[in-house]
Amino acid sequence: MLEALVCPVTHATLTYEAERQELISRAARLAFPIRGGIPIMLVDEARQLD
Repeated sequence: MLEALVCPVTHATLTYEAERQELISRAARLAFPIRGGIPIMLVDEARQLD
């Protein structure tokens, strides 16, 4: 399913970070959380990457 998801900001591909349960958009420098197995693809819910 990861292949079907893209960053809502840049439309770039995402990488899965299993340890933190996040989908990472390196292009937008955002980490989108996965809660209960559901990716939360809202910019307001994303964590900013350093």
